[in-house]
Amino acid sequence: MKAIVQDEYGSAEVLRFTDIVRPTPADDELLVRVGAASVGAWDWHDMRGDPFVMRLFARSLRKPKNPVLGLDMAGEVVAVGAGVSRFKPGDAVYGECGETFAEYTLATEDDLAPAPTGLSVAEAAAVPIAGATALLGLRDEAALQPGETVLIVGAAGGVGTFAVQIAKAMGAEVTGVCGPDSAELVRSLGADHVLDYTKDDFTERSERYDVIFQIAGDASAWACRRALEPAGRLVLCSGDGGGRVLGPIGRIAAAMVMSPFVRQKIRVYVAKAGTKNLQALTELIENGELRPVIDATYPLSEAAEAIHRFGHGHGPGKIVLTMEQAA
Repeated sequence: MKAIVQDEYGSAEVLRFTDIVRPTPADDELLVRVGAASVGAWDWHDMRGDPFVMRLFARSLRKPKNPVLGLDMAGEVVAVGAGVSRFKPGDAVYGECGETFAEYTLATEDDLAPAPTGLSVAEAAAVPIAGATALLGLRDEAALQPGETVLIVGAAGGVGTFAVQIAKAMGAEVTGVCGPDSAELVRSLGADHVLDYTKDDFTERSERYDVIFQIAGDASAWACRRALEPAGRLVLCSGDGGGRVLGPIGRIAAAMVMSPFVRQKIRVYVAKAGTKNLQALTELIENGELRPVIDATYPLSEAAEAIHRFGHGHGPGKIVLTMEQAA
């Protein structure tokens, strides 16, 4: 089968479009024919091996632990292990399972859910990790309530476009922070207010929010607290800055150290899609409250170009790889 493989850390030039052996499912696994896979920050960082500190915990020091990139996808079940009961060959599925920049990948039942009706395979592939990150950040970490105000920093990104819609579906008053070219899109997704980060620094304004969901930007937790209500919640799931050694980890670690000593709540988390969260996203999609935004699609063979686009200023929403030209 065709796949995108890397044998060393580096820029997009280290990625190879090549043939590898198709995997065989164990008793608790499914073999899925990948229809499309989305590109995310995890792929950019896994390719480059940064921030370097993560090589000590989630990667290996000198070369990638897993040579095939990709974490989420949509596709069709083609074979199941003896212990699999909830899915059968022919089922359309989506989810987070790893090594998805390939024509086939392995998953467990807990990684997947039936794909939402009404979406193309490319649209479904754009949902799992980004959608789950937005859902968990707002529903679980922020415990966002109807009528509350929420500021979404990075509202035009892959996670942010989902977060704006989910926050509106939860009954919040939403302010999105994005670039000027994305303002109209962010409003169309349901944002009540939009701030242009090239002109407005939300940490210096008079407005205060019940929740700040920081997906992008490099504002410190201390600065973000100035824009929070006294009992507000700051939720951090990523962000920019920090260089290639620590990346955003230094800023996030400082926020965690500060958290016990301030009245405002500071939450840091890593999202996992999983069946239950995917089912919640499916319900929102099929109710017409959530839709993926796709910036661009590429065939699998052009994954290097797609990841380069991701890392050097892509448009709003998600970048997706399709398998139509993989063979």
